[in-house]
Amino acid sequence: MMGSGKKFFTLVGLAVLSLACLGLYLSLGPGIDRRSGPDQDGVEAARLMSEAEKVIFDCRKSREIQPGINEFDPNQTGLIGLENSPLTTTLGNLQAKRTATNPELAALLVHLLKEAGVGRGEVVALGASASFPSLIIASYCAARALDLELLAIVSVGASQWGANHPEFSWLDMEDCLRQQGFTRHRLLAVAWGGEDDSGKEYPDEVKKRLLVVAQRLGLQFLPTGSLEERVKQHLDLFLAAAGQRKIKAFINIGGSSVNLGADSSVLELQPGLTRVGKIPPASRRGLIQEMARRGIPVIHLLNIRKLAEIYRLPWDPKPLPAPGGLVFPPDRRPGKTTAWLIFGGYVLSCVLWLMVAGIIRKKAFRPAPGQDS
Repeated sequence: MMGSGKKFFTLVGLAVLSLACLGLYLSLGPGIDRRSGPDQDGVEAARLMSEAEKVIFDCRKSREIQPGINEFDPNQTGLIGLENSPLTTTLGNLQAKRTATNPELAALLVHLLKEAGVGRGEVVALGASASFPSLIIASYCAARALDLELLAIVSVGASQWGANHPEFSWLDMEDCLRQQGFTRHRLLAVAWGGEDDSGKEYPDEVKKRLLVVAQRLGLQFLPTGSLEERVKQHLDLFLAAAGQRKIKAFINIGGSSVNLGADSSVLELQPGLTRVGKIPPASRRGLIQEMARRGIPVIHLLNIRKLAEIYRLPWDPKPLPAPGGLVFPPDRRPGKTTAWLIFGGYVLSCVLWLMVAGIIRKKAFRPAPGQDS
């Protein structure tokens, strides 16, 4: 019986350690305060995005580009492009593109910006491809709701179903928005997009049209170069526009090479307010890693399905939800480093407990003189 007592004493200690470490891990996980209502800044951002979508749809329709019934855009946002076109750079998922048209994405961005510590009136940088025009609009609306100074650089190349219509590119959408008063952001420049931001894949007539629209908007296309040169070029533009003020967050939208870089570690990044664990050398570093290296929080919007899972957004909703109804959980997900530290602490604690328990057992369960052990 004494042997059983020894084992029971040891197992109880291990069980307590296991429960303590499990409780620590779960305490760092996401949770929702069901008592709180939607953030009013988020409600305003969602309302603005809903209004902006109507602007885009009406503008597209006035140019006779939007068909009367578009089976690919059942919610009539005007933000769903073509399956293939001369401006298409990569594959894209139609359901993800439609999910991203939900006005609650603007409310989510308000939530993420606040999680990143961005205060009203501060400066935020945006680097985006035209693959998710809805998310660019969501950023514009979130920034407007928070009275932020949003500095943006957008590449006109887009994946399937993005802003890839040759006669209704992101530049045309930008034009439509400006005409209806969406002018609180600063689009600093545009890039061609594509493999090396040169636009060499596009037909000459498409490039000529884009140049004309850009000139009308007072925008210049950035020259191509090596990844390191392009990252520096974009960063210099952001810093110059910010002046003496600090950039408080960087938003990445889509898969532009200048933003993602060329290091495989970018594939490990979670969508939302992400933690950039690895900073690759300058030759493979994108703006995401460069901003993180400078201590600037990064909001990464690319894996829309995962983003929808984390923040409980409806997948490919029809119709779109009324803006302003969601309450987002605080972003307290433990990262890999934290999880491994907890696990390492657990293993070390177990080893120490076994050592201490062995000493205690020898003293506490020492048989009396003349007794068998």
